[in-house]
This record gives sequence, C-alpha cells and structure tokens, in this order.
Amino acid sequence: MTRTLVSFDWALKRLLRQKANFSILEGFLSVLLKRDIVIINLLESESNADGGEQKINRVDMLVENEQKERLIIELQYSKEFDYFQRMLFATSKHLTETLQKGNPYQNIKKVFSINLIYFDLGHGSDYVYHGKTEFRGIHQNDVLGLSVQQKELFQKETVYEIYPEYYVIKINNFDDIAQDSLDEWIYYFKNNEVKDEFKARGLADVKAQLQFDGLSKEEQQAYENHEKMLLSERGILATARIEGMAEGRAEGRAEGMAEGMAEGDKKARIEMVKKMKVNGFAPENIAEMTGLSIDEIMNL
Repeated sequence: MTRTLVSFDWALKRLLRQKANFSILEGFLSVLLKRDIVIINLLESESNADGGEQKINRVDMLVENEQKERLIIELQYSKEFDYFQRMLFATSKHLTETLQKGNPYQNIKKVFSINLIYFDLGHGSDYVYHGKTEFRGIHQNDVLGLSVQQKELFQKETVYEIYPEYYVIKINNFDDIAQDSLDEWIYYFKNNEVKDEFKARGLADVKAQLQFDGLSKEEQQAYENHEKMLLSERGILATARIEGMAEGRAEGRAEGMAEGMAEGDKKARIEMVKKMKVNGFAPENIAEMTGLSIDEIMNL
C-alpha cells in the first residue's frame, strides 16, 4: 500500500528548511541542473523571513550552494498574468541587494530562478522550459564569448554562465509518464507520490522523510488545514472566473467579458478574505495575497 506523502509546497514551508533535510532539495536541484549541488546555507527570502505560514498559494526559498551560487525556488498555484515580470523582478532585486556598494561587478553572484507552477503560464506545449542570456551577432549569427583573460578571471567558460538562468516547470502539463529522473520528480510534485521504481536522486529521502504519518498530530492537523484552504481558494477563484466570463458573454461584448472576469476575480478575493479572517490571518498578509487594501479588508 502506498503511504501518503506531504506536498512539496508544505515541505518547502515546514521541513526542507532544516539542515537535516537538505538532501531532498539537493537531489532535486542536482537532477534539474545536471550537476552535483550541495546546499551550504539557507538565505533570507520572503518566506524565510516570515516563516511562510500565511502564504497559501505561493512559497519561495533561497539557498546558496558550494560555488556561492544563489538558487531561488518558487512554487505557485494561482494564475498570475505578469508572472514573467515577477521572475525578472525577483532575480534583479536579489542581484542588486547582494552586491555591496563599492565592490566590483565581477563579485555578482550567479542566480538560478526555479519556478514550479500549477497554472498555464504563457503559450507552449512543453512542461519544462529553460531560459538563459545569449548575445548573438545580427550579421554573422555567432555567439559572443568570453576572452581568455575573462575566463580565467571569472572562472567561467561562457557569457550565459554570468547571467541569471530561469527554469519554468509547468507541473499540470506533465502527462504522468516518467521517462527520466526529472520526470520522476515532477511526478511527485503533481501527485504527492513516489513510485517504487523511481530512482532519481533525493526521492528515497522524500519517501523516508516526507511521510504524513511521520508528522506530529499538530503538524498533521496544520497540513490538513493547509490543504483544505488551498482547495477552497482554488474553487473560489475558478467559480468566480467562470461567473465573470458568463456575465461578459451575456452582455455580448468583449469589454463586458473583461469587466465580468475582473468583477469575478474581485468577488473571489472578497470571499477569500472572509475565510482568511476567520482563520486568523493578519490583515497585512491578506492584503499581500489578495491585492485588496487593508482598509477594504477591515471593512469586510
């Protein structure tokens, strides 16, 4: 009988921040980046700073490896039309905050932005995307490289190794057929299950350390409440968007549909606020998650 595993977002919030469990995250990152990753430090991020307890649909984590590279791992359930810009902002903000004033630019740290998303971002048929910066000649179509001196100074072979790299894993696009080690990890992200035949690095630790039965009674209750809240939020948002689109179609015009969807989203946020207030969420956290002002929240 398959034992129940906790979801990866919960693990990021509660369990993987403990040094004893770094091997799980190291396994996933090593499989994704195709090289050995050893985490030496958990750095300050949004969720690291506040414990991530109040964020239902999103969790982020920032770690540093032995090469002093920074890896931002972000998991998000709810759709964001400007998520591409969000990725750019997060990496840019981190770069500017970590280069101390007066230090040479060569001290800028390499950043990887790794995004596990449960919504359909953009337009594309794949489920794993990799983005990197490359300078290509407009006449010769050659790729601009580093000089011999730059390679020696920066300890890098290519220009793109200097710039942030982005990974987008569209989990719901995965067809549940695991053909390699990364697929085995994505199967776990999607299904909260690790099959007996899976051999990807880190998954044995997932099976051993992320068992629901291994949680304390208090943690089990907190996990179940988290899952219920997440399902409730998904249902509220989906229902409101459907209602908004229906109202727009009924009006028979494109702007009516847009207005209806916007109104539906606002209704969803209001319903979510009411539920979150009942569950004791702080107004500041509710405002961050819903986009409503604190005054609006207090008046609901």
